[in-house]
Amino acid sequence: MTRGDPSSPEAYRESCLRLAKEHFSGLGCAEIRALEEDFNAYPGLEDLAPARSLMVLEEAGAGAREEEARRAVLEGRIFWEHMAAGEGIRLGLGPKYLLNPAGAGRGLTLGARHLGQWAFELTNLAREAGVDPAEALARQTVLLVVSQAGRAPIISRVLEADFLGLSPARFLFLEQTAFPALRPEGGWHFAEGTARRLHNHGHLAMQMTMEGQVFHLDRAGRETRLSRAAFFDRLGQAESLATYSIEDLGYLNQALDFGALGLALALGGEGFRMVMEIVPNNPDRPVKGASLVHDPRLGRDVMIESLSLRGLPPSQIRYINKNFNHYPRPAEIFGRLAAEGLFLPVSVKDEGLYFQPVRGDMNFLAPTAFFARARGAPLSGWKSAADTPAALAACERQDAQPGFIDFIQALWPV
Repeated sequence: MTRGDPSSPEAYRESCLRLAKEHFSGLGCAEIRALEEDFNAYPGLEDLAPARSLMVLEEAGAGAREEEARRAVLEGRIFWEHMAAGEGIRLGLGPKYLLNPAGAGRGLTLGARHLGQWAFELTNLAREAGVDPAEALARQTVLLVVSQAGRAPIISRVLEADFLGLSPARFLFLEQTAFPALRPEGGWHFAEGTARRLHNHGHLAMQMTMEGQVFHLDRAGRETRLSRAAFFDRLGQAESLATYSIEDLGYLNQALDFGALGLALALGGEGFRMVMEIVPNNPDRPVKGASLVHDPRLGRDVMIESLSLRGLPPSQIRYINKNFNHYPRPAEIFGRLAAEGLFLPVSVKDEGLYFQPVRGDMNFLAPTAFFARARGAPLSGWKSAADTPAALAACERQDAQPGFIDFIQALWPV
């Protein structure tokens, strides 16, 4: 399968066109839809075996490493990435950051709750350690990934909260590009006027490494773009990067996981450059997702995205990725990403062809460790209407935390 070219936005677009022309010349969208699963299939699917190297967090000495994780957080040695560009298509309610859980306390958006929980816990951590919370927050580096549709209202809320106490130059943004459909009529081309869609979370990871894509703002909202070198310098200063999904509901009650952070820092010292948390699939309501398996060709466990599993039923996927990924010494693996790119699976939607590179495929770029918890709970995210009751319950538990509402009121007075 062809990889996306991450060297520039223009080169990435051209790599998409090149793949369509090379592999789908003379085919229509209906024909491509019929062969999607075979085109996207991971090589050697029939030879894959159950995972062999899944660590258990509680058995990996996590408790002893939690103190080091706390110090790393307070000293600003962790780079925090929050992915909030999700379109919420299955919910049909617009960008996920701006979802407003009706009936939950104060009507806060999901994004405000997400960032607020992180800042709330970090503030409490600083107080417990006898550190000035303002100083601890000012040391942090955050990258918030937004969509074009969500950019203006999200940035407005961040400015209202004065960057949640961070130094403005350390609160970074990335606007993930959305693409029109590729259509075959008259030769493959990006057809303006078709629905613009995101190319999945793998594209945003590649976009991060391109020249001038990451930016920060001053308090007046004026934008400064970072060069690729400047962004990699920020990555190089971090001992680990932690990536969070805006839709995870467990995060609303625990944003700082010192056990996992401590394990990632320790594994970084052992040469691992990606650490993925694995959860069991829900046997009562299994979901499609990446599957952890052992690849005998590579001689190691790998995470394979559902797009590449050739229609494997969710009931046959035992372990899936929680989407809480850690990247110890992140400049190294993102440097590999900038050089090599990610594979480009295809997906035909109503308007035409869209590519779907996946972030999890970074586990093929560098040594990757996988861990689970002794009492792992299935994935809990707000992905569809069926998850709304759980989302409301998570918001209620969040509001019940002592001091949380007062903390949020100080950020966003009403």
